[in-house]
Amino acid sequence: MNWKGVFPAVTTKFHQDGSLDMPIFFKNLDAQLSAGVHGIILGGTLGESSVLSFDEKILLTKEAVAYVSGKVPVILNIAEGATKDAVFWAEKAKELGASGLMLLPPMRYAADHREVVTYFKAVADSSDLPIMIYNNPVDYKTLVTIGMFEKLAEVSSIQAIKESTRDISNVTRMRNRFGDRFKLLCGVDTLAMEELVMGADGWVAGLVCAFPKETVAIYNLIQEGKYAEALAIYRWFLPLLELDIHPKLVQYIKLAEQMTGIGTEWVRAPRLTLIGEERMHVEQVVKRGLENRPVL
Repeated sequence: MNWKGVFPAVTTKFHQDGSLDMPIFFKNLDAQLSAGVHGIILGGTLGESSVLSFDEKILLTKEAVAYVSGKVPVILNIAEGATKDAVFWAEKAKELGASGLMLLPPMRYAADHREVVTYFKAVADSSDLPIMIYNNPVDYKTLVTIGMFEKLAEVSSIQAIKESTRDISNVTRMRNRFGDRFKLLCGVDTLAMEELVMGADGWVAGLVCAFPKETVAIYNLIQEGKYAEALAIYRWFLPLLELDIHPKLVQYIKLAEQMTGIGTEWVRAPRLTLIGEERMHVEQVVKRGLENRPVL
């Protein structure tokens, strides 16, 4: 598993009646692959995993793996409250053909350090798939600390970290402590260029769902050391990237996907599509972005 590059956390596409819309899901996958992304992540926050049924998660994973057909790795996110459920999905992911796992700490229960490490190790022991730990204390209230990663470094299948602490210096802190033991991927769109310049290996991206070419261009330019060219795109992109750091990021990004022609705005309850001034604001942000879209 090469944990480097741009990994879209793709949205799950629905019809207006709430049923899965696989044709538009595949259309978006086509746009991601055409732009040159390096992997696909299913079932994250943007994927509305918490409102998908068991059968829908199975279908979505199976169909995505078949459609991508080995062009890039397909990563399944695991966000469960019970260890046995996380172990089940780790085993099922392998069976369905996924290439790796993105793993959150236990949901709902505020586990302590020993419990979180034990949970991660139990999932890792249940599968030989490579794992990226999702470290997001802002949204999920559990910080995976340096001390915890020292314990997890013993587990060879735990290979990468989605760095969403909102602390740019954590990239340097992790490098100083662990060298290249873990691949580090920025998980916050508005900090992506900063963390890539500081040595992050990749970007688990959100607005890539609507703007895949621009996202990949920024990553590639930084890898080539063309910082001024990357910065010009990033400055244009920032107002759009800020849609990723709002509680309604799913609705915001799905509306952006619809406006760029590679998605729809439909979400599943309890989420509702945007209305009124909030909708107008998001539409204006996306419209301005489209009007000033850089030529790549």
